[in-house]
Amino acid sequence: MTTLNPYLGFRDNARDAMTFYKTVFGGELNMSTFGEFHASEDPAEKDKIMHGMLTSESGLVLMGADTPNSMDYTPGNNYSVSLSGTDEAELRGYWDKLADGGTVTVPLEKAPWGDTFGMCKDKFGVDWLVNIGPATS
Repeated sequence: MTTLNPYLGFRDNARDAMTFYKTVFGGELNMSTFGEFHASEDPAEKDKIMHGMLTSESGLVLMGADTPNSMDYTPGNNYSVSLSGTDEAELRGYWDKLADGGTVTVPLEKAPWGDTFGMCKDKFGVDWLVNIGPATS
């Protein structure tokens, strides 16, 4: 199954924001830092949220993260759409079409957490994140 979810960007307050959304929607909140995955060489970013995911009891999923200091952060443009699942052929097909005529910002390749991950901006200026997890049997 492939899922489509909003992915919100923050500047240094993703932990507070995602914790707030948990009080609104309930559910389970999981967060990982840049430091946990050695995903930033900037020591100031080690405790920032690299990925947060809130899953409510009713099935709503909201994702969010702190925007690294090296990346532009403009409130109002601080969202993207996340595609995730385990069907590699399906997700690579979406990736190829979304990236065609757009800009690849992170190539679709093996990520520190073990999945295949990439980021692109499509030809209409929409930011996409694609995450392919291991196939389930």
